[in-house]
Amino acid sequence: MRTSLNVPQEVLDSFDETWKSEGMESRSRAVREAMQEYIERHTRLEEIEGEAVAAIAFDYEHTLVIGELHTIQHEFEDVIGTTQHMHHGDWCLETIFCTGPANRIRELVYQLRDFDAVGRVNVMFLQPVA
Repeated sequence: MRTSLNVPQEVLDSFDETWKSEGMESRSRAVREAMQEYIERHTRLEEIEGEAVAAIAFDYEHTLVIGELHTIQHEFEDVIGTTQHMHHGDWCLETIFCTGPANRIRELVYQLRDFDAVGRVNVMFLQPVA
């Protein structure tokens, strides 16, 4: 199946450089692999159940989204224990440490990923074995 995407030129340039340096046969192959990795990551995120501990790290353009991020952090104060914040020019790097129901933490991750001004959102779960 053919499809088209709108991708910023600098992202496409970096992507092309990466798959070529790995010796992949084509951009299409690299996109398929990237999509599969995204699906696997999402599936693992969906499989976490019960009480969990998590660290969520994300970067964002400060001036475009800071108010909305503060609102979300207040909405999720039931699972957010603490945060760490670092400035780097117009961009910020933030880590949120959470404890609580995995589905609630997952909801926070999805809301953070929904902002255009948020670059990446990565989550690491530590789920104790009962």
